[in-house]
Amino acid sequence: MSSVLIALLVPFLGTALGSAFVFFMTREMPALLQKVFLGFASGVMVAASVWSLLIPGMEMGGIWQVTGGLMGGFAFLLLLDYIIPHIHPMGGPEGPRSRLSKTAMLALAVTLHNFPEGMAVGVAIAGAIGGGSGITIAGALALSVGIAIQNVPEGAIISMPLRAAGNSRWKSFWIGALSGIVEPLGGALVILLASAVTPMMPVLLAFAAGAMLYVVVEELIPEASQGEHSNLATVGFAIGFALMMVLDVVMG
Repeated sequence: MSSVLIALLVPFLGTALGSAFVFFMTREMPALLQKVFLGFASGVMVAASVWSLLIPGMEMGGIWQVTGGLMGGFAFLLLLDYIIPHIHPMGGPEGPRSRLSKTAMLALAVTLHNFPEGMAVGVAIAGAIGGGSGITIAGALALSVGIAIQNVPEGAIISMPLRAAGNSRWKSFWIGALSGIVEPLGGALVILLASAVTPMMPVLLAFAAGAMLYVVVEELIPEASQGEHSNLATVGFAIGFALMMVLDVVMG
């Protein structure tokens, strides 16, 4: 039980740690560091999607189940992006110009992105508890640690623009940190419904992978590729991908 609780909370703690950067940095994050962070987060999420979600899903079910779940994850995030007004963490439509509205919309965007990550951890834990999925608690913990690692730069990427927009350091920190609270909540919800979702585990694992990959393709990589020195984002991606791959193999 303690391992399950740790696996649920670690991603949130990663977001909180990253959000705390606002206390130690200037109002704006250096552009080069931002690119490295974005690339690193992308690499971790892609590797986690493949090794921790898609491969176990294919080992449990057929290719068509996994393909359907993957496309469903993409479609779900695409629908949310379409029907819920928000701004992207590092760019995109500005929305209303009032500071409060911009802050609220930014927090909503991050919350949308964090939910599939929490769901992914919950699905992995449910698979480990149920058995027969090829996923162990250690493997679920590796996924949780990987997501937490990529949440550190994500938390900083959220709190720093909020600070630059004129919010206090504490307000920027709390908004950034609390944007990650949906991760343990989403993960716990999946675990509570484990008996119902076990037969659908291959689909759900792939669904979580599709949702995470959507965030990478729609948000992180385009932002990392803008402007000069995009090769730094590529280096960050390689490091993040390799680190998550090693974590999953060693701990899984």
